Parts: sequence; C-alpha cells; structure tokens
Amino acid sequence: MDETIGVTGASQIPKQRGETLLDTAVRYAEERHWDVFPGAWLEHDGELPRCSCRQADCAAPGAHPTAPGWAGLASGSATAVRRMWGKHPRASILLPTGRTFEALDVPETAGCLALARMERMGLPLGPVTRTPGRRMLFLVLPGASVKVPKLVREIGWAPAALDLVCRGEGEYIAAPPTRVGTHGSVQWARQPTASNRWLPDAEELASALAYACARDAAAVRGH
Repeated sequence: MDETIGVTGASQIPKQRGETLLDTAVRYAEERHWDVFPGAWLEHDGELPRCSCRQADCAAPGAHPTAPGWAGLASGSATAVRRMWGKHPRASILLPTGRTFEALDVPETAGCLALARMERMGLPLGPVTRTPGRRMLFLVLPGASVKVPKLVREIGWAPAALDLVCRGEGEYIAAPPTRVGTHGSVQWARQPTASNRWLPDAEELASALAYACARDAAAVRGH
C-alpha cells in the first residue's frame, strides 16, 4: 500500500510537528490559492470524541460545515483565514469544490489501483487525499462533474454502476490533517508539490479511474 501511493516530490505544504490547524489552513490559501473555511471539530470530553455539533447521529463527526452559508465564508485570504481560525482554533479544514478544483472520489482499493496505473502511464496527476472512510479523492480542474458521466459512457460503462463520485460546485472536501470521528485523519496519498500545481483535466484520468472502479465493483460482487 505505502509503495503504491508513496509521496513524490518535495511538499510545498510540509507537515511539521506542532503545526496548528491555522498554520496549515494559511498554507493552503497562500501556497495553493485554495479557498478554505472552518468546519466542525471533535470534542474530547468523554470516552469517545464527539462532534462539536452535538448531534448523536452526525454523519461526519468533526468534518462538516457548521453554518448554512458556509460557501460564503470560504476564502483564500490569509488574513480572513487567520480571523476564522482565531475564533475556532480546533475547527476542521474544509475546501469548497467547484472553484479552483473539483474532486473525483473513489473507493480506496480502486484509487490505489488507478494511481499505480496512472504513474506507470506517466499521466499528469494533482494532489490526492485518502480519508479514514477508505476513500481517495483526486483533485482535477473544474468542470469534471459535467464531463465525467459522458466520458464514462463513451468508455463503455454506465455511470450509475461505478462508485465514482464527482464533487463539484456547492460541495466540499475535508483537507489534511482534519480528523474524522474515531477513524483517524484525512491524509495526502499524493502531496501538493511544485510539480502538481497545475491540475489535470478530468478527461486525462477518467479512463483509469473508471477501469479501476469497474474492477473494484466486480471484486465486490464476486465476494
């Protein structure tokens, strides 16, 4: 697993011991020009951490927006980021999709297979995250939500049959090192570097991701 999704290149946003969520959020804004906004966080006041929203059935403990108007809060200004995390220093780091990037969200098994294949083929790759829920998200240029269903059909698969989700306008993703419930933190499977500042178009990755998702779906059916 680690060999398949190893980090390549020198990170522009290195993880540093003791670095705060505020520091990391500022790095995303300053180094990648990504809009960020603060989300819920985990509170440790019992045996198990619970979400700051206090909802017992919270679907994403510690990693979801806390206000209906979250899209309007997102900002790429370091000053605004410092102000927001100054109020809520434990807030998760959330990134709105559909602005500077969209995300192609696949099962981790399919993501690892696709990533290895893409690297062998020399395809351009952007940053890739891995979530505690065993998902991998490939960052691509905006417009993927419109293109991918058509591309998948042209390849020969029905989009509804593949666990390939496009996260576009009006949605968001959790950024490393955001913790999600008791399962762990979002991590970089492929870190942001100087070499992947320019994101790939979804068209360049769609075939490899669709193939991997189809393989994954067949394996699940086989079990």
